Amino acid sequence: MHAPQTPPSKIEIAEMELFEGLSMERIVLVKTNAQAAAALEDLMNARVVGFDTESKPTFFKGQKSEGPHLFQFATLERAYLFQIHIEEAHPPLIQVLKEPRLSKVGFGLGGDMRQIHQKFGIRPAATADLDRTFRQIGYKNAIGAKTAIAMLFQRKLVKSKSVTTSNWAARELTEKQLIYAANDAYAALLVHHALRDRQPSQTQDHAP
Repeated sequence: MHAPQTPPSKIEIAEMELFEGLSMERIVLVKTNAQAAAALEDLMNARVVGFDTESKPTFFKGQKSEGPHLFQFATLERAYLFQIHIEEAHPPLIQVLKEPRLSKVGFGLGGDMRQIHQKFGIRPAATADLDRTFRQIGYKNAIGAKTAIAMLFQRKLVKSKSVTTSNWAARELTEKQLIYAANDAYAALLVHHALRDRQPSQTQDHAP
């Protein structure tokens, strides 16, 4: 196995061209039964999807998070976002999470898994944490989406702190929030495919 390359520095990443992710035209915020059914069909037809969640941030020591408040799934064509307060979205959301034939790849999923279990009493099936994949190929430090996109695509994935720490429990999310959330999941899927192509023996999908 080849020794892993050194991740680019923050200065090197800042000089890269912007990562062009999914635009609003390719992002679906699931609100109706019809949208939920269409999202479920499209996601179930995929072999693997990018996956992430967002939660309203906590600001005080000991403050308990009530998240996740938003679930994101991405195919190579579009992203589907499920807000937890929309009850019509719950059945397809849970079905996707529990489907063992659909691999769900993302970064740092440990916290997401704990919150999902607390929220729904289930443990998502067929999840693959890209943190583990990077460790398997020799990286000692955690590699997040921003660094992974820079390494594999030489592009800068912008992660605004104001959006990251925004209110993900809001009933109406802003366009910036929707684009940010969708592209977190989309970036994970792109990284998964790039790693699989480079190290096929090291990136097999797995269930926890």
